[in-house]
Amino acid sequence: MSANTPNAIHLSDYTPPDFLIENVQLRFDLDEEQTTVESRLDVRRNDANGPHRRPLVLNGADIELESLAIDGVPVSARHHEQALESLTVEKVPDRFTLEVRTRLRPQQNTSLEGLYLSAHTFCTQCEAEGFRKITYYPDRPDVMARFSTTIVADRDRYPVLLSNGNLKDHGELEGNRHWVTWEDPYPKPSYLFALVAGNLACLEGRYRTGSGREVKLQIFTEHHNLPKCEHAMQSLQKAMKWDEDVYGLEYDLDIYMIVAVDHFNMGAMENKGLNVFNSKYVLADPQSATDEDYAAVEGVIAHEYFHNWTGNRVTLRDWFQLSLKEGLTVFRDQQFSSDTFLGAVNRIQNVRLLRNNQFPEDAGPMAHPVRPTSYIEINNFYTATVYEKGAEVIRMIHTLLGPDRFLAGMRLYIERHDGEAATTDDFIRAMQDASGVNLEQFERWYEQAGTPTLEVRGEYDPSARVYELEVSQSCPPSPGQPRKAPLHIPLAVALLDREGRELTLRLEGEGEVRAARARVLDVKDAHNTFRFENLSEPPVPSVLRDFSAPVHLEVAYRPGELEFLAARDPNPFNRWNAGQELATEVILRLIDDFRAGCELRLDPGLAAAMQSTLRDRELDHALIAEALVLPTETYLAERMGTVDVEAIHEVREFVRRALARHLREDLVSTYHAGTSNESYRFEPRSCARRKLRNVCLAYMMELGEETVIRQCLQQLRQSDNMTEVLGALVPLANIDAPERRTALQEFTDRFGNDPLVLDKWFTTQATSRLPGTLTEVKALMRHPAFNIKNPNKVRALVGAFCYGNAVRFHAASGDGYRFLAEQVAEIDPLNPKIAARLLNALGRWRKFDSRRQALMRGELERILELPRLSRDTYEIASKTLA
Repeated sequence: MSANTPNAIHLSDYTPPDFLIENVQLRFDLDEEQTTVESRLDVRRNDANGPHRRPLVLNGADIELESLAIDGVPVSARHHEQALESLTVEKVPDRFTLEVRTRLRPQQNTSLEGLYLSAHTFCTQCEAEGFRKITYYPDRPDVMARFSTTIVADRDRYPVLLSNGNLKDHGELEGNRHWVTWEDPYPKPSYLFALVAGNLACLEGRYRTGSGREVKLQIFTEHHNLPKCEHAMQSLQKAMKWDEDVYGLEYDLDIYMIVAVDHFNMGAMENKGLNVFNSKYVLADPQSATDEDYAAVEGVIAHEYFHNWTGNRVTLRDWFQLSLKEGLTVFRDQQFSSDTFLGAVNRIQNVRLLRNNQFPEDAGPMAHPVRPTSYIEINNFYTATVYEKGAEVIRMIHTLLGPDRFLAGMRLYIERHDGEAATTDDFIRAMQDASGVNLEQFERWYEQAGTPTLEVRGEYDPSARVYELEVSQSCPPSPGQPRKAPLHIPLAVALLDREGRELTLRLEGEGEVRAARARVLDVKDAHNTFRFENLSEPPVPSVLRDFSAPVHLEVAYRPGELEFLAARDPNPFNRWNAGQELATEVILRLIDDFRAGCELRLDPGLAAAMQSTLRDRELDHALIAEALVLPTETYLAERMGTVDVEAIHEVREFVRRALARHLREDLVSTYHAGTSNESYRFEPRSCARRKLRNVCLAYMMELGEETVIRQCLQQLRQSDNMTEVLGALVPLANIDAPERRTALQEFTDRFGNDPLVLDKWFTTQATSRLPGTLTEVKALMRHPAFNIKNPNKVRALVGAFCYGNAVRFHAASGDGYRFLAEQVAEIDPLNPKIAARLLNALGRWRKFDSRRQALMRGELERILELPRLSRDTYEIASKTLA
């Protein structure tokens, strides 16, 4: 099979494994150039498949086979066959011990899958299919075994030797070498295996579980970074307590370890008892990490810890079920963040992420259901659909069942499937059985791709005192799914009086017992009508409260209602959302004016709503800050039939400048009122103050006034925390003035020795709106701190430009597209996963004008012609063009 024409894998073709592994004994003899791995597998034929004599087929890639034996007897060349990514052994008994010896070359492993080196630290990444780069094995999640791992290495270079489970034994060897043995008592699939070896410092902590067990907590990192691990430790302890308090789930090993490494394809990995993290999501102190970084560390630490039960103890039958662990655990970490820190702001941030990332994915060539039906490369399905939309599906179940019945369903799901490889059907069945709620129609959310549209229209009958709400749902065709069946959509609504108070709601035919001030309506048909009775005045509908379903919402508002909701809705999310919808409508109307050559004028309704929010002393400062942020250019582009890149950018910039002028006094007074001499604290009130202050400063910088520029430079120089330093650097990087170069130079002079902070410096320049940004990005790729083999650096510079700078990436010249294709061509042989992720920036090429379409299509075709193209990048390029 040519690498450029790989076969697809289909969910419908799933069959249970022919062989199961009961125990795995691994021995690693570590060396940077050549590492030897010896594996001893206790294998038995899977009786559930009935009598069969099929051969044993093991997965393996990029490894050298040195020896193979069954029950101590070498397997002859006649009885085994090696292929590019497999090893087939003929005529094996029903039970046997398989011994395999392989040789690896970690130094050459730039894919960062399997066993590789991050600087001089050995680490592994085995999800999804990296274990096959370590040894030959049935590398699939429904094969679960108990692992024992012995690691041998040089004592001075690698004093720390870690693997899954509990430390069993250790000792010294000749030649200044030492060894350790780890045992994991719980069966696990190979994708949860982990190994780390290096010269690392350790921060230790403790946690006493609800049952009184003492758990040792360890966070490992490079020695100079140890002081930056305190927040991660506190976050871990906080997450452990929350999971016990809310879900009743207690940690099950004697030790829990986290290791921070600089070279990592993802955010983190939940390997049983030994989480390997991108250092970005562990290290934090006030001088190097923003409030957003602190929150991200807390959220990702929690996410990976929560996987201990939703992902590890209960794992996946196959990779099509990926959202069973990821969507469920994202929902749990979102709950955690809302409960413990962010509150309503967390929901706003989650929905913004969904709309900017997942909605375009759902409308593009890579659209797929939350539970996909086929793939070429599973790495390409670690998507916003699986994670973020998957979390929204879980949230809808939570909404439909209510908190108590949802928790009962979770308990039943874990009780039934602890130690098993489960499916989304198993999860839905447990929820139904525990609650008595029929979720048969709801399951379509797992089966159908695309973002549904809800059209809502209200009509008040004063004579009958009845308000009728008509709701229609539809979903456009997506790849492989030309027609969609109606979904079960929970629609949370309230009706407001003229003062913004919630009215008591009773549907026609209900008794007093069902009356409530907010309701969740079951939308199940293409067209639905809900009649609310006994209302004395025409209400204003507050619809899709807290974003109760991941849909496009189109409401036929009467004049002034959207402005009213933006200023008066008591639901924080819906108030923010009304402001976003108002801003979107205003900008889209102004784009029409811009194209027609008309003079642009700021909409007074939008200006008044923004001013009302900015002056509202009852609102949380974090909510005010979120309300002041305009919809992104990416989101606005998705709202247009054909994207007009220049018009979107010019009009959005006009609105920002006009708002800055209109709100000038309020912005300045709010900015100065937020000044504080307190030392840095990561707590809600302080974070909200800093966020609002930075938003005000960014608007003030739109005025172009020398006094404001000096104020911005002063904040850059005098702030003692990265949140305010970066809050000043970003607007300075967007002005064509001498202060820009001064600010960028002073930033590197101050923080140039910190790789993670330099990533912020790269991103700030890559996302600058100035015309010469692409030239600057190309120059920055020659900067000594940039390394194309480091995913963090690639994401910070190349990814930030292609995904975060629409007007410069989509320049009419096509230079941005050529730049992306050049980077993909260089990165694909090194790290296919990162190359494929970058290429997704061209995924919506059909949304653009014909000239840009031709330019993007040309680059995609050029990529498909590359020799030895990876499966990862081939799948993205071919499906994008299909």
